[in-house]
Amino acid sequence: MIELSYEPAFVEEALAALSAHAAHWTLVSTVSVYANQQQPAANEDAAVHEPKDMGDYGQAKVAAERTSERVLGERLLIARPGLITGPKDPTDRFSYWVSRLALAGAAQVLIPAVQGRYVQVIDVRDVAAWIIDAGQRELQGVVNVVGTPRPLADVLDTAAQVVGFTGELVAAEDQWLQEHQVSYWSGERSLPLWLPREDFGFLQRGNRRYKSAAGPERDMTDLLADILADERARALDRERRAGLDRGQELELLAELARRG
Repeated sequence: MIELSYEPAFVEEALAALSAHAAHWTLVSTVSVYANQQQPAANEDAAVHEPKDMGDYGQAKVAAERTSERVLGERLLIARPGLITGPKDPTDRFSYWVSRLALAGAAQVLIPAVQGRYVQVIDVRDVAAWIIDAGQRELQGVVNVVGTPRPLADVLDTAAQVVGFTGELVAAEDQWLQEHQVSYWSGERSLPLWLPREDFGFLQRGNRRYKSAAGPERDMTDLLADILADERARALDRERRAGLDRGQELELLAELARRG
């Protein structure tokens, strides 16, 4: 049995209906359960939120974990993915960058200051394959299902190579971006994968347990190439759920140039 829910009623109803008949149960949770996002390489033993507000995604997932542990005991695997990506990613967070570099070609692209920033993603195909395999092996316990943390600068360089980008990456400092109403992480008028410096641990969770459990992680170049093919098929200039549209970006680049 594989469960994705975090709504308390759905979790409790699924357990009531099916737990007695399940030899093994996998709850797909999230690294958002962790209370401290400032500590790089923190593993599965790190402290989690106290589940007081079920409207908060991370806290609701903690509640789902605890309810599942109470009912299932040793029949439970808790998989905690981080940022999941791949072709057809509906969030546009990771895919924004390879698409934007391809759209810009030889022109400028606005990026956040990359010093000390990391990216940690995992392909949805790898997550799905591992969860199925782990269930068949009846693995137990808690596993961070996350890829290897990579410097944001390296990921952008790899993306540039994949698309043949020959333009300039123009970095803006956090304060300047915030002053110009650019949001962190996702959503409209954002720079995807850009996080406050106090949350750097979010994209640097420890993944030793996942790798020890035969967790797959595909090559970054191959992942970016697959995403680029999908982005081209869906149109590089389409409306997105995350990022800046090209017009917004060009306005910001012009303003940044006037300042400098």
